[in-house]
Amino acid sequence: MTQILQRHPPALTIRAGHLARDLILKEGLQPEQVDIVPGAAGGPKGIGIQGLDQAIFADFFERCPQRRTLIGSSIGSWRFASIAAHGAKQGTERLAELYTHLSFHKKMTRQDVSDVCRDMLLALIGDRAPHVVNHPNYHLAVLSVKAQHMFQSDKALPLLASIAGIVGATAVARKHSRHFMQRVISQPSLGQQFKIPDDAFQTHYQELTETNVSAWLMASASIPGVMSAVQNIPDAPQGSYRDGGLIDYHIDLPFPSKGIVLYPHFTDSITPGWFDKLFKRTAHPDHQTRTVLLSPSSEYLRSLPLGRLPDRKDFTLKGLDQHQRIKLWKQSIAESQRLGDEFLELVEKQHFAEVMQAL
Repeated sequence: MTQILQRHPPALTIRAGHLARDLILKEGLQPEQVDIVPGAAGGPKGIGIQGLDQAIFADFFERCPQRRTLIGSSIGSWRFASIAAHGAKQGTERLAELYTHLSFHKKMTRQDVSDVCRDMLLALIGDRAPHVVNHPNYHLAVLSVKAQHMFQSDKALPLLASIAGIVGATAVARKHSRHFMQRVISQPSLGQQFKIPDDAFQTHYQELTETNVSAWLMASASIPGVMSAVQNIPDAPQGSYRDGGLIDYHIDLPFPSKGIVLYPHFTDSITPGWFDKLFKRTAHPDHQTRTVLLSPSSEYLRSLPLGRLPDRKDFTLKGLDQHQRIKLWKQSIAESQRLGDEFLELVEKQHFAEVMQAL
């Protein structure tokens, strides 16, 4: 009797902009093509794709070490900073371990949450700040937001009024939220600088140094209403700095790539800013022509213990205690090796033409 082999559903969804697709169909996907890697905001979803990060940084890029720009917002910047600090395998595992064992409860103040996250960041980077800033192959650009007017305050009334104003402004058009916040890109002064054409948001460029890298990483992840704004950043203008995902949630920017923007992501779509998800806005097609978006497939997500990637709400989810959450998160992180294995198999066999979808 002939044995019928069961093939598992794909773990990855792969979407590509038209220039990236043309290049891959012509040359295959090669590490030397990749010059930019974005990392989105999204809390613990970022550790849910650990296996994919390891395959890309510890294997694929190591086949052709070269200078690459890593552009991170919130957890995306922490992922990349940890990889630059400790190497791909140790860095991703260190981030996942520290994040998984955090503990929060509903009665914590914003400052309490900030203190817990700052302690995690100190444990994550430790004395490796020079490796993050001076890495020979990775130029880290950290995205954050400089709050304007009432949005600078952490007091309840002005903060709530600001958020209501941002929602209302964004409902009309994304650009109108510029009255509440400005983009900040912090990066080392050495090497080619990541810069973008002028857009609706005023963009400030700041130097990322060994002295201020932890402060900028903290600012990039400081969610308003959940954490306090970051102030007194060394060598930066006075002000209140907040989560980079407010403007650049999934980083829909006109990347100055000459090859491929390889984007390990936790969803198969790109939402420009955090508030844009309320209005189902997606990426500008012209910004993503060179992007290859790698994300978990719906079949893969359904196979996970929670039916999805780890989420910030799991810390206070009814019926899920700390012990259970840690166990389920660890299972999800372990499963993510399937994402990395499938990516490396596609690279080995160059079967991208069979699986790529339009972005």
